[in-house]
Amino acid sequence: MKVAKWMCSKFICAGISALALVGCAGTRADGPSLQTVRVISLPGRPLPIVAAESQGIFAKYGVAVQFQSADSSDVLRVDLANGKADVAVAAVDNAVAMVETAGVDAIIVMGGERTVNELIVQSEIHSISELRGKTVIVDATNTAFALQLKKILLLNSLQAGRDYQIKPIGASPLRLAAMREHKEYAGTMLGPPASVLAKRDGFVSLGSTLKFIGPYQGSGSFVLRGWARAHADVLVRYLAAYLEAQRWILAPANKRKVIELLIKEAKLPPAAAEETYSLTTQGAGGYAEDARMDLDGFKNVLKLRAEIEGQWGGQPPTPDKYYDAEYYQQALTQKPPK
Repeated sequence: MKVAKWMCSKFICAGISALALVGCAGTRADGPSLQTVRVISLPGRPLPIVAAESQGIFAKYGVAVQFQSADSSDVLRVDLANGKADVAVAAVDNAVAMVETAGVDAIIVMGGERTVNELIVQSEIHSISELRGKTVIVDATNTAFALQLKKILLLNSLQAGRDYQIKPIGASPLRLAAMREHKEYAGTMLGPPASVLAKRDGFVSLGSTLKFIGPYQGSGSFVLRGWARAHADVLVRYLAAYLEAQRWILAPANKRKVIELLIKEAKLPPAAAEETYSLTTQGAGGYAEDARMDLDGFKNVLKLRAEIEGQWGGQPPTPDKYYDAEYYQQALTQKPPK
């Protein structure tokens, strides 16, 4: 399968193969003043990480990021749980899944993006009802955007296993590549730039998650609670650098530079990069101001998991079971070390 070389909604593609990881948090890198933070995400570096590196923001806060790419959220969760990474940047429902299905003491420490996913289908499909009897594809079957897909189809009286089949394929670049190569894969959830590229290829959007299920906290940063306690100083500095980079991305004066990053790093055509920038920096979705956690959107994440997966007997807990704002609040006022 030919894998696309671009970022999925939140990620600048750095290739599907994981980079080798060495060292751990607290290890000195590139001189005596930098501490390494190992970050894992789905294929490609998150755009704020690319921006922070290109603008020297991580170095300003005494941090060096060592990046690892995971083919799927299943791999990402396992690697974080096993200590192969320090911080995960992905859909925050993965942190909830780590706690509830794997018994791992993970916590969300920062928001990042509100989902701008769309239900993308093959060109001959023009309504959700036409997905009956078809196969749809997801990253993992029981987390995040797969739950969005199940909910959207359930709103149209289609139930997984009874009315359609669901197949795990992996992250967004893998799913788009699979839909290009296999017409029997009828649909999937995609965000920009995958959704942008898909529509340019002739695939059809049946609507956005905002339209179908309302606000939804998408990507965020999560860690193991024990690691956060043991490395609070470097975690706060990493978060401070990340949110400063996100502010840089959202500053209108930097629009051209951000689009150039998308073109260069994600190998996007200029028009697709422009549309991706617009979708992720303007409107109701995309990058959040100061990388804030959308608590209403996160409540919707928990509500969806309760309804679709039957978690907690159908009654979702409050967000503070999974989100610890302490480190983020410190990061908001953190100054670069002298």
